[in-house]
Amino acid sequence: MFFTNQRVTDFATAKTSDTKLFAHYFGLMLEKGVYLPPSQFEACFVSAAHGEKHFDKTIKAHYSALKQL
Repeated sequence: MFFTNQRVTDFATAKTSDTKLFAHYFGLMLEKGVYLPPSQFEACFVSAAHGEKHFDKTIKAHYSALKQL
């Protein structure tokens, strides 16, 4: 996820992201028990071990964190 007003299609547009805002988002997600890659330039993977309850928790945490930003 990138915090930018541009469509991210390559590294140049990814670099326009607000990394401080992502760091704040990352911290909020950690507080909610969701462990994301610590940089918006890394990939985030889901495994077969993740189920519906994990997705629900992550989605709720995501919307809550965005509201707090």
